[in-house]
Amino acid sequence: MAYEVLARKWRPQQFNDVVGQGHVTKTLTNAIESDRVAHAYMFVGSRGTGKTTSARILAKALNCEKGPTPNPCDVCDSCKEVMAGNSLDVIEIDGASNNGVDQVRDLRDNARYSPARGPYKIYIIDEVHMLSTAAFNALLKTLEEPPSHVKFIFATTDVHKVLPTILSRCQRFDLRRISVQDIVDRLRSGCKDEGVTITEDALLAIARGAEGGLRDAESALDQIISFRGKEINEDDVLAVFGLVSWHVLELLTLAILKSDVPSIINIIADMDQAGKDLQRVVMELLESFRNLLVVLYAGKDASALELSESQLQFYQAHAPETDAGRIIRIIDALVECDGRMRYALSKKTLLETGLIRCSRAAETVTINELLKQVADLKKNFKSGGPLVSAVAETTTAVYAADPQKKKPTANEVNLLLENWHEIIAQVAKIDPLSRRYLLDTAPLRTDDLQLVVGFDPEFSSERKRFDDSRTKLTLGRVVEKQVGRFLSILFEPLKADDHKPLPADTPVSESSADNTVELTGVMKWYTNPVVKTVVDAFNGEITDIRE
Repeated sequence: MAYEVLARKWRPQQFNDVVGQGHVTKTLTNAIESDRVAHAYMFVGSRGTGKTTSARILAKALNCEKGPTPNPCDVCDSCKEVMAGNSLDVIEIDGASNNGVDQVRDLRDNARYSPARGPYKIYIIDEVHMLSTAAFNALLKTLEEPPSHVKFIFATTDVHKVLPTILSRCQRFDLRRISVQDIVDRLRSGCKDEGVTITEDALLAIARGAEGGLRDAESALDQIISFRGKEINEDDVLAVFGLVSWHVLELLTLAILKSDVPSIINIIADMDQAGKDLQRVVMELLESFRNLLVVLYAGKDASALELSESQLQFYQAHAPETDAGRIIRIIDALVECDGRMRYALSKKTLLETGLIRCSRAAETVTINELLKQVADLKKNFKSGGPLVSAVAETTTAVYAADPQKKKPTANEVNLLLENWHEIIAQVAKIDPLSRRYLLDTAPLRTDDLQLVVGFDPEFSSERKRFDDSRTKLTLGRVVEKQVGRFLSILFEPLKADDHKPLPADTPVSESSADNTVELTGVMKWYTNPVVKTVVDAFNGEITDIRE
């Protein structure tokens, strides 16, 4: 006899043999036992999940000489004919090549005749979504009120293409993707029967590559046996299908979490040189970070994960070291990378840049972490904790080193006047839009908290431009480098006597005390030592105040 591939040789012949579809087989078994078999069924699911197999078992159960029975005998002539595919009463139709009105008309005419052997004439239409709209409409009346001896069983992978009028006349069963563990168990049992020795890691690798399709896994195993013989390990599977080992995925996951860019580049180079499917690597990483996210939220109760014990331990060990917000950003970056790689000429370059972007997302501080740090700073500030003490000691040391900073003088204004053009240039590098508003300005005076900057009265109508908090903050930071302390910025129009230089060593508070303005709002908080520490640490700015 000709060789029979494993996918056909291991095809289930009883409802109990169907893997991973207990909700379907249980319903069909109960329907047969209670004599409630419908006239039309719709089996929906992805490839290799058992749609056609379930349809054949149902047809065999209905036409068995001992039936209808949920356990067909497999020895009577009717069962043997259904198993061989040559039964006159079980007609299998390919919806892709018989999708016209004429074929449906022939089906409708032939359905009127009684079955040749069994009690039912059963039509199995595979890939029924390929029928044209006209063909569907021609089938409607027969499907709704068929002869008592006719049963229809449809199978499809794209149920959304089937007309709602057809679906409403059928009992629908959605077949699930088969779990990794169920695929591993089936392959292990089959290998034992075939006398094949295979490691658990190799079984897991095949199951991972099957993506929920048992037929895909069986076909892959068949190919591996042809390549390697009856002694199979994980390296054989990885070499044939271009998959990445679980150990490499662990290393790549850790490199991304630790922002270890050199390791990421080296791992990608090794995978590319070994001929791995780089597009598949992204999908594997998506699954890896999805598992990490589930473990982070579920903890030890991670029943939603189809993982081995060692894999689960890996995620449980590293989940507490990161944050859910960072993982979600990494997943978003991987999804974007996957979409772009489908049309990329150089997948290696795109994968490298995509994973580097993921590593940057992994080290970016999240909003929740910032809020927690600010809350700790606030709590520490109220209790006079070590952070506040450190800030106070630093401030005391700065003023002790330079007593002139304790009492601002006109020398600061003269220093700023001499370097004003350079200050504006530095501001322009940070915020180019601020430069045009600072060209016709000049420093007027300083006090303990602020620097007053005058602008040409001609631009008084654009006063709001000078009150922009970003401009003030940028200028304040540049000025801080000149005078050694942070000064909030206040803009006011220049007066005629503002151009006269102040006497040296004259405190501003004595010469222009009436012009001192009390700080309020955002600028008030910039002078707070704790807030200033946070702003400087993250190179940020205050956008909202909640007291």
